[in-house]
Amino acid sequence: MAPRRPEDPESAERNAPSVEAAFQAAPPEMVAEILSGELHLSPRPARPHTNAATGLGAILTMPFKFGRGGPGGWVILFEPELHLGSRPDKLVPDIAGWRRERLPQAIGGDNAPAHYDLAPDWVCEVLSERTRRIDKVQKMRIYAREGVRSVWHVDPVARTLDIFRLEGSHWLLVDSFAGDERVRAEPFDAIELELALVWSE
Repeated sequence: MAPRRPEDPESAERNAPSVEAAFQAAPPEMVAEILSGELHLSPRPARPHTNAATGLGAILTMPFKFGRGGPGGWVILFEPELHLGSRPDKLVPDIAGWRRERLPQAIGGDNAPAHYDLAPDWVCEVLSERTRRIDKVQKMRIYAREGVRSVWHVDPVARTLDIFRLEGSHWLLVDSFAGDERVRAEPFDAIELELALVWSE
């Protein structure tokens, strides 16, 4: 079961300058995130992680971003940097999606920042041994606080997909899929998805 949304309001405390400096100085071969004021550095994803994220992104992009074989209407981005809340928390989900009407100018102008401060409608985290606890606990709490409506957890080793929906102050596990099933998974249930393509090399 995914963690409960915290009842306490978001802290008005800002990230410490030393944490922000360390975030900016993180080496490019690491993924840097600030969660609840604490810096987390993770190595770049291993091959199963990268393969699953790429496969899933490819499956969703054509029908839901470009409207080829599906309804379109989404902005789908790989590893966007999100700045959420007043601290802010700085997260890098594996894939994130916004309904097009909420993010009509995804690229922005020449002066647009590299990050996004508008919470996505959907997030996918690909689980690994190095990031599993952060993805399943700390990030889920932040996503709930910011009103992200749907989160997917993909485990490329176990070949499973868990679908979570935000219901009030709780995450509801809507469904779980495994292996080579063909599935309809919200919020992308307009078409059937082939999980076999997520794991294929």
